[in-house]
Amino acid sequence: MGRVLGRSDVQVVSNPEFLREGLAVHDFLRPDRIVVGAIDEETAIRVSGLFAGIDAPVVFTDPSTAETIKYASNAFLATKVSFVNAVAALWEAVGADVRQVCIGMGLDPRIGSSFLRPGPGWGGSCLPKDSAGLVRIAEEAGYNFSLLKGVIAVNEEQYDRVVRKAAHLVGGSLAGARVALSGVTFKARTDDLRCSPALEIGRHLVQAGATVTAYDPTLRGPLEDIEVAVDAYAVCEGASVIVLATEWEEFRWLDFDKAGSAMARRANVDARNLLDPAALRGAGFAYEGIGIL
Repeated sequence: MGRVLGRSDVQVVSNPEFLREGLAVHDFLRPDRIVVGAIDEETAIRVSGLFAGIDAPVVFTDPSTAETIKYASNAFLATKVSFVNAVAALWEAVGADVRQVCIGMGLDPRIGSSFLRPGPGWGGSCLPKDSAGLVRIAEEAGYNFSLLKGVIAVNEEQYDRVVRKAAHLVGGSLAGARVALSGVTFKARTDDLRCSPALEIGRHLVQAGATVTAYDPTLRGPLEDIEVAVDAYAVCEGASVIVLATEWEEFRWLDFDKAGSAMARRANVDARNLLDPAALRGAGFAYEGIGIL
């Protein structure tokens, strides 16, 4: 950069952030690590000084390695989610309880419980972009990153798995069915729709012939091909199935007897495993979660 500008006092530093949406301030003040990628030591020390007073390990490296740390971290998190989603499909077939399996796996410190939760797939602004970016970098370097390609493929397949669950609960076909989509953001506590698995599921439902009505606490504008309801009960009006796609706490505490009374039939696909299956079934709902029988 200094050569481009004709100045010797300008340096390039890579200082990737590892902030979670909805928890960015907390993560900035209490980071797991600080990564500083610089060519020379003086510049690295000056940048690390910006984080004085923050108690976290500092990794000093070169700019390319710092950028790769960011890509590899997000790709690995995506891998954990895709792995647990893929195995959840197997757990359903053999009758294992996904919740207990995840607890048992997560207690192993080599694995950990973070991101070890089945759901509708991963999304947002970072994991899809960085996973695709790492695949592209590998291609340009002449390496076939088949493992990461499989991670991405499993994630895309997960949308169809959720849609198939909804079709099963309405009798086999979604053609002409009305579906209530609870949540459209890629996760709770954010209004971010970028690469949202909930929205992808909504689009797949429409492609399958369903009429989809959505509700999300942060949604203020229209959605293409998807109707928008004013609240969590209005979205259920005339629906044959609810697809809970974003883990807002509001959905956990719904009066499902009230919601069910507005529906054409009582059925729920809990793509976040947020709800109590016994309570739903007690309210007369046919229920399917992810990896839960």
